[in-house]
Amino acid sequence: MPVLHSRSPPSATFPSHLQAGKGDIYGIPRAEWLRLQSPARYLGNEFGACHKPWSQADIRFALTYPEVYEVGASNLGHIILYGILNQQDGLLCDRAYYPAEDMQELLAKHGRRLFGVESRRPLDEFDVLGFSLSYELGGTNILEMLRQAGVPPTWEEEAGKPWDPAGGSFPLIFAGGPTATSNPEPFSMFMDFFALGDGEEALVEIGQCLRQCRAEGLDRDATLYRLATSVEGVYVPQFYDAPGGWGGAVFPIREGVPERIQRRVCAPDPFQQIGLVPFVDTVHNRLTVEIRRGCTRGCRFCQPGMLTRPARDVEPSRVVDAVEHGMRLTGYNEFSLLSLSCSDYLSLPSVGIQIKNRLKDENVALSLPSQRVDRFDDDIAHIVTNSAKRSGLTFAPEAGTQRLRDIINKGLTNEELLRGVKTAWDKGWRQIKLYFMIGLPGETDADVMGIAETVEWLQRECRQGKFHLAVNVTISNFTPKPHTPFMWHTVSTAEFLRKQTMLRGALRKLHQCKANFTPVGISAMEDFIGRGDRRIGAVIKRAWELGATNDAWWQSQEQAFQAWTQAIAGERGGAGKCGMDWKYRQVESGEWDVLEHLRLDAPLPWDHIDTGISKWWLKADLQRALEAATVPDCSHSGICTECGVCDEGESFGENVVFEPPHIPAFEGHYRPNSTRAQRLRFRHACRSQFSKTGDMVFVGHLDLMKTFDRSCRRAALPISADESPFAVRQRIYAALPLPLGATSACEWLELVLTERFDPQDVRTRL
Repeated sequence: MPVLHSRSPPSATFPSHLQAGKGDIYGIPRAEWLRLQSPARYLGNEFGACHKPWSQADIRFALTYPEVYEVGASNLGHIILYGILNQQDGLLCDRAYYPAEDMQELLAKHGRRLFGVESRRPLDEFDVLGFSLSYELGGTNILEMLRQAGVPPTWEEEAGKPWDPAGGSFPLIFAGGPTATSNPEPFSMFMDFFALGDGEEALVEIGQCLRQCRAEGLDRDATLYRLATSVEGVYVPQFYDAPGGWGGAVFPIREGVPERIQRRVCAPDPFQQIGLVPFVDTVHNRLTVEIRRGCTRGCRFCQPGMLTRPARDVEPSRVVDAVEHGMRLTGYNEFSLLSLSCSDYLSLPSVGIQIKNRLKDENVALSLPSQRVDRFDDDIAHIVTNSAKRSGLTFAPEAGTQRLRDIINKGLTNEELLRGVKTAWDKGWRQIKLYFMIGLPGETDADVMGIAETVEWLQRECRQGKFHLAVNVTISNFTPKPHTPFMWHTVSTAEFLRKQTMLRGALRKLHQCKANFTPVGISAMEDFIGRGDRRIGAVIKRAWELGATNDAWWQSQEQAFQAWTQAIAGERGGAGKCGMDWKYRQVESGEWDVLEHLRLDAPLPWDHIDTGISKWWLKADLQRALEAATVPDCSHSGICTECGVCDEGESFGENVVFEPPHIPAFEGHYRPNSTRAQRLRFRHACRSQFSKTGDMVFVGHLDLMKTFDRSCRRAALPISADESPFAVRQRIYAALPLPLGATSACEWLELVLTERFDPQDVRTRL
C-alpha cells in the first residue's frame, strides 16, 4: 500500500486550503466534484457548522470520524464534542469523515490529502486529530484515514520530535469512545493518547492544557507527559509497558503517571446536543436528545451497561425545553429520545406527552431506540403513536428461555415479554423487531431452539383472524467483552455455525418471520481484537496493508475477513512472528479460555483501566451467573449491589433518578388541512424566486427540498400539508427540478400557507 508521509504538498503550485483556479474547490475542478455520488458530504457548510478563523486559534482540533459522512455526521458524541470545543476561546474544531471510494480516487488523482470539511485544509496541518473508536474492527479505517492525511500510522515514528504542525511536525493523534475506554491496548501503537470515558469536560481540559504547552514551547514528549499527569482520563500508551507477555497486565514505565487511568464521568446536557443539520440524508436524520446516561440493569453480557455507570437522568423539564428549542432551531420533522434503555427513564411518559402537546401544531414525529419490553405499556405506546407516522418497535429479549435470561441477568419473564408484545399488537403494531443472541454462557441446544419457540408463541398469541404478527429477528453471536462478568468466557466459531444452522431451519418454518444472522467470522475477529493486548496492533496494521477497510459493512466483509485471516496467519510477510495465529485458532475452537480451569486472578490487558467496577465484583457476579442468580437494578430498587462505582472516595458519582412528574392530558395529534375543502379554503400561496449557485449546486433536488422544508420550519411559517397513508408532506413546490451541478439565477418556489402573510415578511423570516 502506498504511503504518503511527505510534508511537501503533493501539488505545490498553490496553498493547500485555497482554490487553485476559478471554480476549483480544494484544488480540484468543480466539474470533477460533480462526478461524486454525494458531493454535499464534503462541503462543511451545513446549518450549524462553525467556521472559526484559522489564524486566531491557538490549538486546532479535527474530530475525525472513521466512517462515511452519513454515519459520522449524525453521531451524537461527534456533534456534542464538536460544539463544545468550538465554544472555547483559543480552540478551533473542524471535522473529517472517511471518504467514499469515489472521493478517495479523486484525492489521489489530484495529489490532495484528506482534509477538514470546513477549513478545507489537509488534516496534517491540524494540531490534534481525534478519532471516535466505537467498534473493534474500526482500526483499519483509522489507519487508512491517517495514510490519506499523510500522517505516520504509529506514534513511534514521531517520538521525541517537536510538536508544531506549522513547522513541519505531525499532529497529536488520540482516540476516544467505548472501544477505546474498554481496552485501548490493541490500538495503542497508533495513538499518542486516549481520552477515556465521557469527553465533554475532558476534551476542554485537554485543549486548555495543550494551549499552555504550546505557549511554553514544549516538545511532543513533554506535552504528552503534561497531559498524562494533569488531565484525568488521559492514557498515554508510550509511558506504559506490558512485560508479562500475552494477556498480561500493563504497568507504568514513566515516573509520575497514574498506575490506573480512571474514566471520566459527566452528566448529559441536552442543550449541547442540538447541532448540525446536514444537507444529505444521514442514518439518524433527526434531532437526538439524550434523556439518560448509564444503565444499572446489570445484564452480564452488556459492556455499555458496565462502562457507563452510574445512571444519570436528565431533569424532565430540561428534556422538554431542549426538544422544543432544538426542533424550532434545526427545523427537523422528527426527534428521538436516546438512552441505553429509554423505558428505564421513568419520566418518559410524562415527558413524551408534554413534548407532543407543545409541538401539537407542528408536523413532527417521535422515535425511540430499542427499549425494554417489560416496560412497554399503554403510556409509552401512546407517546410513540403518531397519526401520520408510527415508529417501529424493537425489543431485545436476548435469550429464548427464562433460565438463560436469568443467567445473563436480563430481568425479563415470559409473562412480561408477552404483555409488552401484546400491548404493541393491541395498539396497532403489526410488525416488530426482536434481538436475540446465541453462544451465551450456559446455553444449551434447548435454549437455542427456545428462540424459535418464543417467536412462534408470540405470533400465536398475537393473531386476529388471518392476520399474524410479523417479526424480524436478528440473531447475533455473543462475544465476551472486557469489564463484564462474562469476559472470561470462551467462544467457538464451530459452535456458532452449528447453532445458526439449527436455528435457521426452525425459523424458516414460521409464517411472516424474517431472520438475519451476524457473520460468524466477523464475530470471531471482534473477540480476537476486543480482548487482545498490544501485539494485536501489528495484526491490525497488517490487515490494513492487505486491504481491510470498512470491515463492518457487508459489502466488504468477505475481503476484510480474508485480509484479517492472512494477517493473523502471517502470510506474505505478515504478523506471524508475533505469535497471533495460535491465539486466533483458540478463538475459532472456543479455547480462548476454559471456564472450568480459569485463573480468575490472572492479569488482563485492560486491568489498568479503572471503570469504577471492581474486579472482585465481576468475579462474584460470574459465580452468580453460574447459579442462575439475578441481581436487582440498583437505580430503581434502591438495593446496592456493591459494584464499586458509588464507593466513598470514588469520583464517578451516584445514581441520579428523578421522580416522574404527572402525565398531563394529551391535547391531540397534528391534523393537516387534508380535505379538499380545507385546502381550498386555507390556500394562501406565496411564490418566491431563488437562485442556486456556489456550493449549493452540489446539493441534489430532493435534498434541496428538504432544506426548504427545514428552513420554513425554522422560520415558523404555517405551511399547509397533505396527509397520505404513509406520511404528512409539507406543501412546498419547486417549479422545475434542477439537475445536480446546474446553476440558476431565477428559480421559482411555491409555499402554500394556512394564513395570509405579506411576501416581504416571508422573505424576512426565511
